[in-house]
Amino acid sequence: MSSHVHLAIFASGNGSNAEAIIRYFDGHTRIRVSDIYCNNPEAYVIERARQHHLPCTVFGKMDLAPGGKVHQSLVQRPVRYIALAGFLWLIPGFLAEAYTNRILNIHPALLPKFGGKGMYGQKVHEAVIAAGETRSGITIHTIDEVYDRGRPVFQADCPVFGYDTPETLARRIHELEHRHYPPVIEAFILQHEQTEETP
Repeated sequence: MSSHVHLAIFASGNGSNAEAIIRYFDGHTRIRVSDIYCNNPEAYVIERARQHHLPCTVFGKMDLAPGGKVHQSLVQRPVRYIALAGFLWLIPGFLAEAYTNRILNIHPALLPKFGGKGMYGQKVHEAVIAAGETRSGITIHTIDEVYDRGRPVFQADCPVFGYDTPETLARRIHELEHRHYPPVIEAFILQHEQTEETP
């Protein structure tokens, strides 16, 4: 049997997407969630990691430097893929390059609309409603050194109703995230691994 491919999750907040990913890969034959990384010492995702007996590295800005705490940990584990699940900091260029086509992010809108620096969480839903959009959704994409500019891997959409508030739209978007992100990560990793194994 092939050894497991290690997947790390980076998160900054509540961690509901992290929870969905952890549960999805529990008992998976090829992919294992091995680590949680969090830049917010108050984030509930830290408690989720504890509940699932997963190591959680809490770090600050300096720890993201080349050779820093995060880099060393990723190499030592060893982590092969990274899923960003509500992670609000920009991944530094050296790390994006080291994990080229092996870092996925999920954005709560249909990129390229409503993306870029400062566009996250409720701010995205407020902007979608203010613009009078009739559809919104999620975009799962690879990352580079610019916010939300990576290659789209998957999109799913949902209606935006005239009576929607940012909160009601957020609930609909969260449903899409939890339903689609884990299986898209799975398909992405398995396809990537198969491509690398093919002579």
